[in-house]
Amino acid sequence: MNTQKPVLAVGSIAFDSLETPKGNRSNVLGGSASYFTLAASLFTEVRVVGVVGSDFPEEGFSLYKRTNVNSDNLQVEKGTTFHWGGRYSNDYSERETLFTELGVFESFTPDIIPGHRNTPFLFLGNIHPGLQLHVLDQMEKDVMVVTDTMNLWIDTALSELKEIISRTHIFMLNNEEANQLTGKSDLKQAAKSLLESGPKTVIIKQGARGSLLFDKGDCISVPVYPNVDVKDPTGAGDSFAGGFLGYLASNEKQDLTEAVVCGSAVASYTVSDFSIDGLLTLTKEQIQMRSRKISSIMMENQTLV
Repeated sequence: MNTQKPVLAVGSIAFDSLETPKGNRSNVLGGSASYFTLAASLFTEVRVVGVVGSDFPEEGFSLYKRTNVNSDNLQVEKGTTFHWGGRYSNDYSERETLFTELGVFESFTPDIIPGHRNTPFLFLGNIHPGLQLHVLDQMEKDVMVVTDTMNLWIDTALSELKEIISRTHIFMLNNEEANQLTGKSDLKQAAKSLLESGPKTVIIKQGARGSLLFDKGDCISVPVYPNVDVKDPTGAGDSFAGGFLGYLASNEKQDLTEAVVCGSAVASYTVSDFSIDGLLTLTKEQIQMRSRKISSIMMENQTLV
């Protein structure tokens, strides 16, 4: 019996120019939609929503012609594709934005084709909350909504962000964003505040310290895969989300802990290479291998406690 259900995903599609302690790359494919799509499509069909410019190369389009990827909602507009440049500190703890050129993304209006408005899972990548709301308003009401965000929207679009959070089932953000959004330094208190604002589940990503899953009053800590040689952390959160939601959409038993473990395993491959390269040849078998290791570490930690 096929338990796979499709996922509709909206996010940015971009060229990235990166400076990291392990090397530099210019004009490589990036954006939240790219990372999410590559990760989630390993498990189920992804209906990607995004925009690119007339400069977007054929090799970029090939990503959206892969197995399990539907690009019917992909817009191609006259102009340049979104381009972002960033520099990481020597220990990857900080990232400096060098430039942001929005291009066609500046006037992006995501319109969902009628046949995709009943897609059972919706991922709202960390684009402007107004765009997230525009997509959500087009969807049927029984869709499971998973939302990601970033500190920029907390600073510049807080009221719209709060509305989207109130209509979200599973809300993802990192620890700094959780502190900033709630004004609480303790992550458990921050999660409690977020849960009271609408979502049934909150996932707080902590980089190298793993993730915290808050669901039904429980807090579960999920570690990262150990001893990864990090080359480029860009897209780690989006590929984490892709592994997480891809797992949920392809398993009848929707175990949130196992989904977070899966997301953590996928992200470990993303950071092991530059841009999307760590995901291009990734297999479900490789993900399962690292998922088992992460789960075993969780069991060991519980035994120690």
